[in-house]
Amino acid sequence: MQDLRIESAKRGKRLTIFVNGKKTVAYEGETVHAALVAAGFTVLRKSKAGMVRGAYCGMGTCYDCLVEINGLPNCRACMNEVEAGMKIEIDET
Repeated sequence: MQDLRIESAKRGKRLTIFVNGKKTVAYEGETVHAALVAAGFTVLRKSKAGMVRGAYCGMGTCYDCLVEINGLPNCRACMNEVEAGMKIEIDET
């Protein structure tokens, strides 16, 4: 996947996270949501009715960005910072 980050922005230390088993670049201080969007992931889950959902509010109120983080389901991507080696599962189908 291409990196959609602004090149001139200052970032923390480069980290590797795993999204659905794929190595993905992230930076210390980023939220999971920011890292996913920068890596090109737009669909994060499906609603019970089968509608695709992605990040909507970006501040923890809408719950549309729920993902699985390190085996823990229903984590808000916008409210969790990335950590080296973090395993994130999304429903990108």
